[in-house]
Amino acid sequence: MPELPEVEAYRRRAQDALGRPITAVGIPDPRYVRGTTRVRDVADALVGHRFAAARRHGKLLVLDLEGATGRRLGLRFGMTGRLVVDGAGPVDRLLYSSTRDEPRWDRFVVVFEDGGTLVVVDPRLLGGVELDPCEDRLGPDALALSPAQLRDALAASAAPLKTRLMDQGRVAGLGNLIADEVLWRAGLAPTRRAGALTAAELRRLHRHLRGTLDDLLARGGSHTGDLVPARRAGGRCPRDGTELTRSVVGGRTSWWCGTHQR
Repeated sequence: MPELPEVEAYRRRAQDALGRPITAVGIPDPRYVRGTTRVRDVADALVGHRFAAARRHGKLLVLDLEGATGRRLGLRFGMTGRLVVDGAGPVDRLLYSSTRDEPRWDRFVVVFEDGGTLVVVDPRLLGGVELDPCEDRLGPDALALSPAQLRDALAASAAPLKTRLMDQGRVAGLGNLIADEVLWRAGLAPTRRAGALTAAELRRLHRHLRGTLDDLLARGGSHTGDLVPARRAGGRCPRDGTELTRSVVGGRTSWWCGTHQR
């Protein structure tokens, strides 16, 4: 599933789409347009213009348009969305997504004057495109999160720790796989009350958050975590061999070790 490492790979791939005149936009299913944006609005904003910059905020990819209008295109990838530019994408396979390549899954297509394309492929239709997305609703990007920002995101919260970490309005970029990996590495149970961490636990959590993201970026995706192969019935903790506990935390399936995660 696309989490911060995948969307960062998409951002880098999107650099190849910058500065190229846009001649057409295709959105076969209008449900893929989110918020108050309409299909016609996207075409009107893009055709005849060029992308000037590709940015990422958490799991949101933002393509800024050239000119003084300040317009932006936001791309969200849900659980199964992939970005393909000129027929090539940085991520060929996503965990929990189909490995088939169906043309009907091309949900958003930008055609450039030189014949190249930028395409969002999304089998489950869970992502979407939006003009001028509200980035202010997102918390600090997880990759640049400071210890103080992490403390503020968790402070005085009675919510489970994992739920708070995955709240995009608190910390932007963490999904289910990364949250489980970070907490497993930090030795913290996902069910802990977020606001009850000690100062030492907060420092440890921040250290492992940054270390995990750096590792997964280098390895090539959120599915490359050390815990991922054991996320199944009967799976055992790669650290101490304890059979993993399966819990539902904040509506998401969580796998964790009852021995070293406290």
